[in-house]
Amino acid sequence: MNIRAILAGTLLSAAFAAGAFAATSMYKADLKGSREVPANDSKGTGAAELTYDPATKKLAWKITYSGLSGPATGAHIHGPADPGKDAPVAIKFENPASPIVGSATLTEAQAADLQGGKWYVNVHTAQHKSGEIRGQAMPAK
Repeated sequence: MNIRAILAGTLLSAAFAAGAFAATSMYKADLKGSREVPANDSKGTGAAELTYDPATKKLAWKITYSGLSGPATGAHIHGPADPGKDAPVAIKFENPASPIVGSATLTEAQAADLQGGKWYVNVHTAQHKSGEIRGQAMPAK
């Protein structure tokens, strides 16, 4: 094999690897009571980090929170909805205890809603049955 063939193969492999890596998208949500509908005065705060791979349609998440009025009774991703609007549950988390870590395979419609900024993360408690803290999942900067 000559050096040009080796170099071309290496560059081609690097291009494919870079393209696959670049395709992964990161989303973040800052969870607060003031973002709930209706807003509340919860002292709870949280953060959601979502990673989406369009090649596999896999969404992975890590959600952390603290300072809630009591134990979390549920936690979900809801959508599609703009900030300030409610939507049905899109993904229900098995265990709402912080940290919430997991993954799911999205449908085309779900992926479009996520990428369009139409999903939000919501954590529920007994005191705030409709949600204590919430944050819209937006592309990470």
